[in-house]
Amino acid sequence: MAKKVLFALTSHDRLGDTGRTTGFYVPEVAHPAEVFRAAGYEIAYVSVQGGAAPQDGVNPDDAVVSAFLGDEDNAAALAATPKPAELSAEDFDVVYFAGGHGTMWDFPDSVELAELAAGVYERGGVVAAVCHGPAGLVNLKLSDGSYLVDGKQVSSFTDEEEAAVGLTGVVPFLLQTKLEERGAKFTKAPNFAEHAVADSRLVTGQNPASAAKVAELAVAELGA
Repeated sequence: MAKKVLFALTSHDRLGDTGRTTGFYVPEVAHPAEVFRAAGYEIAYVSVQGGAAPQDGVNPDDAVVSAFLGDEDNAAALAATPKPAELSAEDFDVVYFAGGHGTMWDFPDSVELAELAAGVYERGGVVAAVCHGPAGLVNLKLSDGSYLVDGKQVSSFTDEEEAAVGLTGVVPFLLQTKLEERGAKFTKAPNFAEHAVADSRLVTGQNPASAAKVAELAVAELGA
């Protein structure tokens, strides 16, 4: 039976009070999806509120993104995503929290999404996240009450990177700082360089450049 990866997407489309829009960062799904497909995985999507997930970061010069968005099956799935409560952890081997600034507003408070990911992890699956996707990990607890990230090597969009893009005062919290408060052993590379880390079936990456590497490590973790 084919293994299955569930991409978790934000439903939040407003970048604080900047007047700018946000959503899930499309390259952080398109590039890892290519890796998972090559490894024989089936791909599914979920968003916090269900329905059409708002998109961000689309670069028409990115051939992988263009092919991803041009695929009729992908387009149909992204236009009608289920809510977390409509899915069962037993159906998935990997949950991949995609980034995009929108995640900072709705991932942390989605109890259903956290429970779904915890369920996948506790049945031997992998939890993966990239860039701002680890916002989905800050309140993710296992059945023993511990934070999933506690004591594990973890990466995400760094506080330095947030400052570099000028959004330190816009996001509701700083992701690196929050993960460290939850007990994560934070690891990072220089700003915007590829960096991903795997620790006990938790795989995280620092920024958009790390998205495919996160998928590669997730496949390796599941096969280990």
